[in-house]
Formats: sequence, C-alpha cells, structure tokens
Amino acid sequence: MADVPPPDPADEAEVEDAGQERPDFETLYQRHSREVWALAYERWMNADTAMDITQEAFMRLWKKLEEGEDILNVRAWLLRVARNLAEDHAKSAFRRNGTHPPQTMNGVQSRDCLPLERLEQMETSAQVRGLLEELSKPDREILTLRYAFEYTTEQIAELLEINATAVHMRLSRARQRLAERLKAQGVGQLP
Repeated sequence: MADVPPPDPADEAEVEDAGQERPDFETLYQRHSREVWALAYERWMNADTAMDITQEAFMRLWKKLEEGEDILNVRAWLLRVARNLAEDHAKSAFRRNGTHPPQTMNGVQSRDCLPLERLEQMETSAQVRGLLEELSKPDREILTLRYAFEYTTEQIAELLEINATAVHMRLSRARQRLAERLKAQGVGQLP
C-alpha cells in the first residue's frame, strides 16, 4: 500500500480554522469515509469487513476529537488508522485460527459462505488484485476511481481533466484488458 497521502486541501483549511472551531464530525465522515472504505476494501475485497474497519477508524477519530486532540491532517490520520486496522484484522485470532461460526444455528441459516467457498473467493480476489497490479497505471487509476471509489463518469472526467466520452472509452478498454488477463489466468471459470 502507498505511504501516507499528501495533505488534503480541505484538511489544511480545517487546520487554519482550528483556532476558531473544530470541524463537524459528520462533515469529516462525508468527506473521507468512501476513501477509508476503499482502502480497507482493497485489502480484503469484502464490503462488510471494509465497513467494519471504516466504522472503527471513525470511532477512534471521534474519541480523539472528544479528548480534544488536534489532528492536523484528518485524511492522512484516518487512512493510517484504517491501514493499521486492516493489517490487525489479518493478525486477529479469528483469522489466524481459521474458525468460522456455525453455518446454521438454531435453524437460522447463516449469510456467511461455507469455508471452502470463502477460500475460493479469497483466492480469486488475490488473483484479481495481482492482475490489477500488472495493468498500466492509467488502467488501474480509472478502474479504481469507478469501482472502488464509485465515482460517476462526470466526477472522473473532472478529476482527470478529460471529457466524459474519453472516460467511457478508457473504462471500456481497461475492463477489456483486465477481462483478457482474467480469462488467460482462468479466473472465474469453472474447472
């Protein structure tokens, strides 16, 4: 994963105003939660785990702010905490021991997949992540913006300073290149 990101201009504005008033927690959540979630999702490729990590990161931010601690770059702080939480999740006893809750308890069916299915999903996710790393930076960038950050075509066009048609074309080509690599590796195909 990348190092600590550069300061967010919005955070710098918060720092300048720090003497006047602390930023609203809801505003911070709206501004940074998608990026924190995407970082955790990139690591685990599981939306629920990513949401748990995101919530924990923001809970820790809330506690720090309640304690009166000044955080100069909220975005960087949150991303560092989320990265650490994602790594801690990997080291937890639950993961290390490989224990899974019963699939059925008192007649109630679990939403969790069976351990073998989970293992297959994890292997597929690892293969996809590996193939994404092999793509060119522009392909990874556009796929990440669209699918990890869930940016709209218009948001991507504005961010990359290109028109919407170019965004559609780049997305189409990047998806095609990824699909070709997936097919060549046999990812997602039945034996």
